[in-house]
Amino acid sequence: MEPDGPFSRRESARLVSVLTRVFGVENLSLAEDVAQETLASAFEAWSYGGVPAHYSALLTASAKNRAIDVLRRERTARKFAPELTRFIESEWTLRPVVDDMFQPGALEDDELRMMFSCCHPRLHEEAQVPLILNILCGFHVDEIAAAFLASAAAIHKRLARGKKVLAGSIRLFDLKAQDFVERLSAVQRALYLLFNEGYHGASAEAVVRGDLCRQAMRLGRMLVAHVPSSIPSTKALASLMCLNAARLPARTDAAGDLKGLFEQDRSRWDPQLIAEGVELLADSAAGDELSAYHVEARIAALHATAPDAGETPWGEIVDLYDVLMRIAPSPVVALNRAVALSQHQGAAPGLAALRSIRDKERLAGYPFYPAALGELELRLGHAVAALRHFEEAHRLARNVAERRFIEQRIAACD
Repeated sequence: MEPDGPFSRRESARLVSVLTRVFGVENLSLAEDVAQETLASAFEAWSYGGVPAHYSALLTASAKNRAIDVLRRERTARKFAPELTRFIESEWTLRPVVDDMFQPGALEDDELRMMFSCCHPRLHEEAQVPLILNILCGFHVDEIAAAFLASAAAIHKRLARGKKVLAGSIRLFDLKAQDFVERLSAVQRALYLLFNEGYHGASAEAVVRGDLCRQAMRLGRMLVAHVPSSIPSTKALASLMCLNAARLPARTDAAGDLKGLFEQDRSRWDPQLIAEGVELLADSAAGDELSAYHVEARIAALHATAPDAGETPWGEIVDLYDVLMRIAPSPVVALNRAVALSQHQGAAPGLAALRSIRDKERLAGYPFYPAALGELELRLGHAVAALRHFEEAHRLARNVAERRFIEQRIAACD
């Protein structure tokens, strides 16, 4: 078990959240340092005997003791959280107060509040997601930069600006019910983008980032479990993530090659995640709300429960994409609709739909737009035109797996 693995990321997020609660948001960097020191010390101690079964409780106890030591050592040099200030001078009151902050229920609540704080209304979306990745998911600057095809310097600036906003937010851990309501859509959007970046993002390192997907799902489940945020659209988002994540094991083969929907071994799809996603989708039907997450989750459910590609209800999927184009139109939605239409009515109608997409320039850097054009041209017997599109897709491919996938389609043009 490595310090930078999923285990470390999960525990780091949990510890940073509660330590920020203890020290105050103005000392966020101190909270991050103490969390990393706690994890590093634990990994060193466990490197020989192995990780104990109750590791989470041990990490919590260690972080709590370190926090108390910091409060004792720096009580005259730093300004700490207001609710702690009056207790720091007394050894008799300091430990009980910190103990309360480290109770299991408080730990989860602090992580949830930190997630909503990362979606502060003064922050743009381009800063919200990196903050969640960094603070709540334990990703380093270089990893975030690679995921979003940005420079490390640019991500560092976004995080610095974001943390400055958080540091000036005196209500970071005093969010009211209305704050949860007002920020929920931003939180949902951040988790949606986080999951999509892992599922089919622009990473130059890998075509699938399961770690990003798992982090988004973990935070999504927290939203569903929290009463103020457990509304139909939240459940629909959680459903969508479960249903798409169920297909992750089959998206690449043993050699790391990307597999399209029609080539995937459906026996590798995760039945438990499919069942969880279907149940969440049913729960999300309560009330009159119809969000984009509802429609996308329904589409994902139709794919996940179809015995094979041939028995997929493509007509119903096209109808759902029509709904999605009305409530949340985008060139990517139009692209997906055109592909579904080609399965329902044939390659020619699908090709016409691809060519008629509005704002096609927004797909200029997306390799799967020319790949879709090439696929439908090939199905119509237009090998020369198909080859031209596949070559353009190959030029735009963002990683080795995408390039190999498109090379296979180029070979099919011979």
